Amino acid sequence: MIIRFYRSLLLCCGLFPAYANAQLNIVITQGVDNPVPIAVVPFEWEGFGVLGEDIDEVISNNLRNTGEFAPVDPVNMLSQPNEQDEVYFRDWRFLGSDFLLVGKISKNENSELIQVQYEFFDVLREERLFGEVITGSESQIRDIAHKISDLVFEEVTGVRGAFSTKILYVTEDQARPFPYRLEMADTDGGRPRILWEGEEPIMSPAWSPDGSQIAYVSFETGRSQIFIQNISSGVREQLTNFTGINSAPVFSPDGNRLAMVSSKDGNPDIYLMDLRTRDLQRITNHFAIDTEPSWTPDGSSLIFTSERSNTPQIYQVDLETRWEERLTFEGNYNARARMLSDGNNMIIVHRYDNNDDFHISVLNLERGTIRILTETALDESPSIAPNASMVIYASKSGDRGILNAVSIDGRVKFQLPSAQGNVREPAWSPFLD
Repeated sequence: MIIRFYRSLLLCCGLFPAYANAQLNIVITQGVDNPVPIAVVPFEWEGFGVLGEDIDEVISNNLRNTGEFAPVDPVNMLSQPNEQDEVYFRDWRFLGSDFLLVGKISKNENSELIQVQYEFFDVLREERLFGEVITGSESQIRDIAHKISDLVFEEVTGVRGAFSTKILYVTEDQARPFPYRLEMADTDGGRPRILWEGEEPIMSPAWSPDGSQIAYVSFETGRSQIFIQNISSGVREQLTNFTGINSAPVFSPDGNRLAMVSSKDGNPDIYLMDLRTRDLQRITNHFAIDTEPSWTPDGSSLIFTSERSNTPQIYQVDLETRWEERLTFEGNYNARARMLSDGNNMIIVHRYDNNDDFHISVLNLERGTIRILTETALDESPSIAPNASMVIYASKSGDRGILNAVSIDGRVKFQLPSAQGNVREPAWSPFLD
């Protein structure tokens, strides 16, 4: 137990731009019992040459990968309409499809832009729900596909889609000249991009609330230090230069402050840095190890992991009054808390006793109950999707580090294994529009 806690602390402090060669590929391991049948008809291409990617295939995969939808195989389609006038609802009722998406793509030979026209239908009610024309470059095909997926998902489920967001993760492959990489990719693993790489470990990536910047820990200076980097420009800045541990950065909800762990004054404690002035303020002061800070949704308090009760448990500190309160009592290991937007539920890494595995779980603060979401072992580093529908986390498959995801209700599970090397420390972006 104590060994795991110290390992967690080291992971936080880092002990564990080009396009990446390999990408993550989603493998569904569990879906809902009755997924929504939906038909995504191949989009007609009316331009010149060949498009780099099929919009309809990206959309189908997006919806399928949630575990909530069951797209119809195009080979089974009785017809392949591309606009409303070509739609015969009886064809789709015969196939058992509840919803239908059609579209076409055009490009003028004198223009570099493409136009994507799509329409979405409720088959049972024989009703057109929405549609539009989106203009963009060929390099934005995936972005357009993700946007359409978002709208379809929200229309059917009532939950905002998160396909247009991004994920950060760290890969390690000792066969590479620079073994450690911080990478960013679409949520389906597509378009992986290297944000930073080096010979020394990289850990604890975190997004700013507007998605324009990231913070992370790098050992490139010979010890753990916190860096901040602009996503668009790639410009990076070293924020800390203290001796000892400097780790676990996390942006405040307003983006003006950064919570972190530092042992600059002796023991690892929680600190706040004002990103406008670079002023540093000590928040906790205890002889035990305090680590893994995160914010409450309103930015008034910090949640953190501490060993002050002899086992790793979750605590909360009010930033105005400095009142500290223990939040977890069930189990001998509770760590890496991330609060949901409702302010009453949080995702944690939980272990009940020494004979149990480490699982991603949901803690209800009002009732004090813990609900286990995962069945895998050695689960860590949970990160919540901005629509609060999924949690991505790091786990193990054999001796390799992989990423897994699970829905908040535990019904849907999938893996994002890397084609090579280990992958860990995922961080889901906020909404990017």
